Amino acid sequence: QVQLVESGGGLVQAGGSLRLSCAASGNTTNINSMGWHRQAPGKQRELVAALDAVGNTHYADSVKGRFTISGHSAKRTVYLQMNNLRPEDTAVYYCLMVRRVRPGVQNSWGQGTQVTVSS
Repeated sequence: QVQLVESGGGLVQAGGSLRLSCAASGNTTNINSMGWHRQAPGKQRELVAALDAVGNTHYADSVKGRFTISGHSAKRTVYLQMNNLRPEDTAVYYCLMVRRVRPGVQNSWGQGTQVTVSS
């Protein structure tokens, strides 16, 4: 079992910054990637940013140049630095860990942290 605990959400004005953290514990072997998704009210959950096991990153077009994902492999922690926040970034942000478990993968989600950006 994997446990993911997110922190760092909150209320911020447009143009402000927040830093989200996700700490993993439990069975954290064979990590394929860790990342962040978000879900706004009435919308589907979408990928925000991902970091794979060799350090490659992937960002949604809407956050490129504003958000930065990073990780600390020894601490099994992933961060999301969010700058120049916009009201449309308001959502619940979820941490995701993907592990390689033969013959496929295992997805583990955190409980989510609310980010609210006021205009």
